[in-house]
Amino acid sequence: MATSRGTTRTGCKVMAIVLAGGEGKRLMPLSGDRTKPAVPFGGVYRLVDFALSNIVNAGYLRIVVLTQYKSHSLDRHISQAWRMSTMLGNYVAPVPAQQRVGKRWYLGSADAVFQSLNLVHDERPDIIIVVGADHVYRMDFEQMVNAHRESGAACTVAAIRQPVTLADQFGVIQHREGRFEAFLEKPTNPPGLPDAPDQILASMGNYVFDADALVDSVTRDAAREDSQHDMGADIVPDFVSRGEAMVYDFRDNDVPGSADRDRDYWRDVGTLDAYFEAQMDLISVHPIFNLYNYEWPIYTHLGPWPPAKFVHGWHGRIGHAVNSIVSPGCVVSGALVENSVLSPNVGVHSWATVSDSVLMDNVFIGRHAVVHRAILDKNVHVPQGARIGVDPDEDRARGFTVTPSGITVVGKGTVVAPNV
Repeated sequence: MATSRGTTRTGCKVMAIVLAGGEGKRLMPLSGDRTKPAVPFGGVYRLVDFALSNIVNAGYLRIVVLTQYKSHSLDRHISQAWRMSTMLGNYVAPVPAQQRVGKRWYLGSADAVFQSLNLVHDERPDIIIVVGADHVYRMDFEQMVNAHRESGAACTVAAIRQPVTLADQFGVIQHREGRFEAFLEKPTNPPGLPDAPDQILASMGNYVFDADALVDSVTRDAAREDSQHDMGADIVPDFVSRGEAMVYDFRDNDVPGSADRDRDYWRDVGTLDAYFEAQMDLISVHPIFNLYNYEWPIYTHLGPWPPAKFVHGWHGRIGHAVNSIVSPGCVVSGALVENSVLSPNVGVHSWATVSDSVLMDNVFIGRHAVVHRAILDKNVHVPQGARIGVDPDEDRARGFTVTPSGITVVGKGTVVAPNV
């Protein structure tokens, strides 16, 4: 068990680095005004909340969040939601790119760590956890740290089983009895696992390092002109080539309160379709990912919103929601909300229908409007009688993004024109 100072009972001092500088081009237009880890999710959360909650629930309370791209929204969220007791020496600190080693921004995730080594030198940890900030999952990092220390490896990579048909989307790990043998970057036809030929082990982008070994590796990497300066593409293979890397199978991670249905849940929400599908995973009666696990809570900042309200109740004008998440501050007034996620302060007005959709903060849906299979970013205004997501060709003609699976995405602050 870890103490509140980030030091285990065996005297091992742990520091966490959260990589949160990504632009998230494949999430445009949702990432047009904010960094990817700041994109809202699940009604009241931001994507970064999942990584931070996992680290904090594991007892590691000294955390730096490395930011770069359009970070104001993320910085503000961290300052509001993630305050620690300074008396105990704990912190969650957003750290922007500072050009400490030259007049340049981060060249990649490994370069972000290299340019931030002053934070490591100040903290002097024994172990460093490095994680991404844009995945949806629960994970007890203390269990991974313990496995890392017991293995004697200098680098441990968390891995999850995925269908072999998806191998070209991941870094694929080949191993023998936990020891890395090869790391294949997005291969097209890799061999399956010995016990599951239709599966591969994919890197989750979560790592545990001996601190001195990580400092040495990123320092050497910074001097290489042929490097991508990336944790997965360069730093992990460096450890693999020296026989110092181990694999941690996500199946071995037993999070308190998890059920069989969501025990191994992990989603990379790097595309709009993946983001939408992960939101839909939350809303069934028995959700694939259970937000209501109070033994391993997901923390966030909630604004001063009143409870959600459903008004009007006569025939043909009934305010109700079915199989949906409805956040504080929402008012569903004589409208139907079905299979959807509503963020705070959304208003859905009489005779409107919202189905299979994600609505972010302060969205307004006018009377008789129809929103179907859509993602509406903050402050979108849909006027009376307008249609979103009903006709993909019509949506494209109006300048909206339509994903390969047919999800219509409307960017932040858009005032939708009435349909002709």
